[in-house]
Amino acid sequence: MKVSVARAVDRGVIFAATVMLACKQYGFPSERTWDSFNGKYSFVLIGLIVIAGFFGLASPFESFTQRLRIERRVVMRRHILTAFGQLLEICKAINPPNSTSDLGLHFWQKKRTVRHPLNGELVRISTYRLGAAPATRKLRPRLGVGVVGLCWKYDQETGVNVEEVARSLVDRDTFESFRDQKGVDAVMGFTWEEFQRYSHRGAVFASPVRNARSRFVGCVSFDVSRGYDDMDVQRVWHVLNSLSFVLGQDGFEDA
Repeated sequence: MKVSVARAVDRGVIFAATVMLACKQYGFPSERTWDSFNGKYSFVLIGLIVIAGFFGLASPFESFTQRLRIERRVVMRRHILTAFGQLLEICKAINPPNSTSDLGLHFWQKKRTVRHPLNGELVRISTYRLGAAPATRKLRPRLGVGVVGLCWKYDQETGVNVEEVARSLVDRDTFESFRDQKGVDAVMGFTWEEFQRYSHRGAVFASPVRNARSRFVGCVSFDVSRGYDDMDVQRVWHVLNSLSFVLGQDGFEDA
């Protein structure tokens, strides 16, 4: 249950109890209706007063939901940090090893936006990266744009050796010719300007997140500046797929 829903339930209980007490006060719908409550069923009126006071003071549903959410957040962060540590180990094991500050782990959620009200776009909701400057370049991929956009388009695990592609695409003419020959997926749906901006991440991997109805709702991506062939191993995909499964079960709120 979301916190907003739990809060609404608490307020609904208070509202219902208050309305009942107000009806008693003003004899609605009739005095005869409430006469029985003054004698044999007087405990009902006392109960309404207690309920209104208790829910107004303690907000039990909201408090329980917040406490449960905190516990879920701790469990989720433990999953994420464990996965991040495993990816760091893989990065350090290759030769030469990638810097620990180079690795980026990102969580993307599919959302409808003003710019894309129908199909939506992928919004990066969190990033895990070591180093003093973990900020990333702004990117909100559409369907088929970027590695995460390709993951969305085909609804499957997707990895791209961006370093190898970028090595041969040194100018606009070469880029446009390559795109016309191989198709837009070969350049991850990017324009030349977008490709220049994002091709510094040489190895990118993405795993789809699916909800209980097996529908795509987002993805988990992992990127480093180089070493695609060394990183394209079963262990990396196992880590990403495990995170995707947990997010599919628990949602993106605690990522």
